[in-house]
Amino acid sequence: MVRVSKKAVRGGAFSVASLAVMAALATTVPVAAETKKSSEKKDPYAVANHEPGQAMLAVVSLDDQRVTIYDSHGAIFKAPVSSGQTGYETPVGIYSVLQKEVDHHSNIYEGAPMPNMQRITWSGVALHGGALPGYPASHGCVRLPYKFAKELFNYTKLGTRVIISRSDVSPVAISHPLLFERTPYEENAGMLTKAVAMVGDAMTLGGPNPSDDPDVSNVPADVSEHAAILREIVTTKTAEADAVEKKAEPIRAEAKKLEPDMKRAKKALASVEKTYNWRAKRVEDYEKKAAEATSDKSKARWEKRKEDEQPRLAKAQEALDKVKVDAQPKIDAYQVVADKLKVLEDERDALRTEAGEARRKLAPVSVFISLKTQKLYVRQGFQPVFETPVAIRDPYKPIGTYTFTAVDYGPDGRDMRWNVVAVKGGDGRDRYYDDDYGYAEYDDYWDRPRRRRPVKQKAKHATPTDVAAAKAALDRITIPEDVRARISKLVLKGSSLIISDEEAHEETGQQTDFVVLISGEPQGAIAKRPKRDPYYDDFYGYNDDGYDRRRDRRRYRGGGLFGMW
Repeated sequence: MVRVSKKAVRGGAFSVASLAVMAALATTVPVAAETKKSSEKKDPYAVANHEPGQAMLAVVSLDDQRVTIYDSHGAIFKAPVSSGQTGYETPVGIYSVLQKEVDHHSNIYEGAPMPNMQRITWSGVALHGGALPGYPASHGCVRLPYKFAKELFNYTKLGTRVIISRSDVSPVAISHPLLFERTPYEENAGMLTKAVAMVGDAMTLGGPNPSDDPDVSNVPADVSEHAAILREIVTTKTAEADAVEKKAEPIRAEAKKLEPDMKRAKKALASVEKTYNWRAKRVEDYEKKAAEATSDKSKARWEKRKEDEQPRLAKAQEALDKVKVDAQPKIDAYQVVADKLKVLEDERDALRTEAGEARRKLAPVSVFISLKTQKLYVRQGFQPVFETPVAIRDPYKPIGTYTFTAVDYGPDGRDMRWNVVAVKGGDGRDRYYDDDYGYAEYDDYWDRPRRRRPVKQKAKHATPTDVAAAKAALDRITIPEDVRARISKLVLKGSSLIISDEEAHEETGQQTDFVVLISGEPQGAIAKRPKRDPYYDDFYGYNDDGYDRRRDRRRYRGGGLFGMW
């Protein structure tokens, strides 16, 4: 925009013609510039030189308070973050997305909003939209810009790898004999034949590629075919299970209707049975004492007691028979219905198990090798598959922590294209509140100074992973051939191999991939919250349907200061 001061105009510094020319420039040049600028409107977080694909890896740098998202071709997004504050540090380690929810509210912090939440531990650590003050300020989660969290939500899926690192590191391509190839399904005909037999004529091969990955141009035909079969198994068996469940509903309602009468009958029957059994035991004891008596006088005494007890036993027997006449039909009627219900529920559960097994086989496999335990572990679809001892040369020498990811299929459908990223901790110090960075150490969070500056000297670019060091780590590992062959039958795009000095953290469990934390790094966000069942068990106040029993208990106890305990 051309500006002319009033003083210059008044002073006659410009002629009328000059003013006319400048006015024309002012009305034409900026319009073109603004039009060009408005036409671009690029995503402020996009960094890819290619069309972004399915996210395969997210790397969060704690020192730089930055997250970088990678697909199979490289970095696609980069954004600032706010990680866990001192005392609630987001632990350095390896995670994966376990749950996604667009409109989530905290189960721990009084319903605090966590939009576009992507959970990475069941103890309460997640990626989600939130305020970014420029320094670590969360209670363990990784806050993302609101707009970016919404956009990222569409690029990730369950199982997407998330790495929390002290410094910013980037994955690099790697090849090594230890990294798994895949066995084409044509060479595993037994599995394919069995899968086809399970769905029969309901399955029609061909049609659209069933892969979740938008880039399906390089997916081998046998992978697409096998995925289609497994998906059909999931659909078929789920539908059959739902049909059985629908059939069971009226029987369950009938059982629920009969249950109160059955319980009352059982209670009444148990009461008179207890009396009868006690009387019968007394008669038995007296009879035994009489048989063991050493004198006639003693024997006569026990015989007399037995004789006196007989009428009472007869009366108890009469009461028991009377109650049985009324109670037993109610108990039997309920049991008949309960048995029918159990048969249907067992059938339903078996069908759901088959569907779940097929669903698991659609997921990439994760392999973890621990120097500490000298074992190899395999999980797929958040479920353990098997584990076995493995040989690691120089077992007392650190091997480091690396995540290798199969990012794409090779041209022949057997080879896989792998990358590797190193996971490193620091010195364990909090650079945001350390004296070396201009902040005093405070034991109490609320005593810290209110003014906080963002950390200085952030790295402009991520440091590439040292490929030579990663290969040296792989060189030390020997995997038995039969184990390699077994894993090769499970390898798909997105499969991973993790090697580490550490063992799997206790967060690794039901409905998780491997969770590996780096020793010597603060673990406040996890240490302060014990591992929780993924189905929100009653101890924490949440069940399968999301009902907040903890909040209900607070109401019951009157709320206030002591209502929280």
